[in-house]
Amino acid sequence: MTNLSPTPSGPSHSGAIGPAPRTAETQLAEATELHALVLQSLDDDQAQEVVSIPLGGKSNIADFMVIASGRSTRQVASMAQKLAEKIKQSGGTARIEGLTNADWVLIDAGDVIVHLFRPEVRTFYNLERMWAFGDAPETPNA
Repeated sequence: MTNLSPTPSGPSHSGAIGPAPRTAETQLAEATELHALVLQSLDDDQAQEVVSIPLGGKSNIADFMVIASGRSTRQVASMAQKLAEKIKQSGGTARIEGLTNADWVLIDAGDVIVHLFRPEVRTFYNLERMWAFGDAPETPNA
């Protein structure tokens, strides 16, 4: 009679635990792919004034931040729900905050953070100015 239970030298005990660690190159490639998915989804849903801010060297919270506007709370909510669903279908995770009021919806997809606004709320908070520090030339005070 043959013993079919795994042995310590068998393949089930190879010493590897969990998936292989992600290299920096792999992580950047995955972030870039996710970023492209986000931009395509927002374009498909006719988002307005889409701005992408690379966060490399500015913050370690994500690789990209995307800011966009919708014409109404209904459009903002719809864009957020569709985007979160596409991210999940691609194998990622997406946490959503602010969907109830849909004035400002935050989607945290890990390597990409997305802010969707109604235009008036976006103007008030002006996230582009806060996160684009060092990218734009300073205007002289006249």
